[in-house]
Amino acid sequence: MLSILIVVGIAFLMQAILGFVQMRNLTDEFIKLRRKGKVAFGRKSGGFKAGAVVMFRIDEDGIVQEARKLEGTTAFARVKNMDGFEGRYLGDLTKEDAPKHHINLGKAIEDAALTYRKYTAGEEIDNDPLPGPLEKAGNAIGSLLGQKRNKTAVQLRTK
Repeated sequence: MLSILIVVGIAFLMQAILGFVQMRNLTDEFIKLRRKGKVAFGRKSGGFKAGAVVMFRIDEDGIVQEARKLEGTTAFARVKNMDGFEGRYLGDLTKEDAPKHHINLGKAIEDAALTYRKYTAGEEIDNDPLPGPLEKAGNAIGSLLGQKRNKTAVQLRTK
């Protein structure tokens, strides 16, 4: 029993370390792009599928100058260049612009385009954090039991 707990503890620690390294890579790449100009950011969590984060460096007119992506199911995924978006207007991008079989990458691209369109229209941009796996599980169990979610508690927790 003790050996199982030790293995689980080591796995948890390794996941935390690798997740930290991955977020550090994402942050470093974002900072590099941000030093060059405006950056639009899109995200789509994956759950058991590959999640995706996209970053588009844009000029004053919303034309993409550079594009980067972080896509994968493991903590070993790193930020990579995403070719084929340079010179395109960010507000016109859709999920169909992603390579086939990259569903969450397409949704992240769509999220970045939507955020940019809201920004240029002067609308409020929703900055609520994405629900974590435990929160998703709790929501699913609650909906199965017919319980309503208390949004006030969530709003207080995120502020």
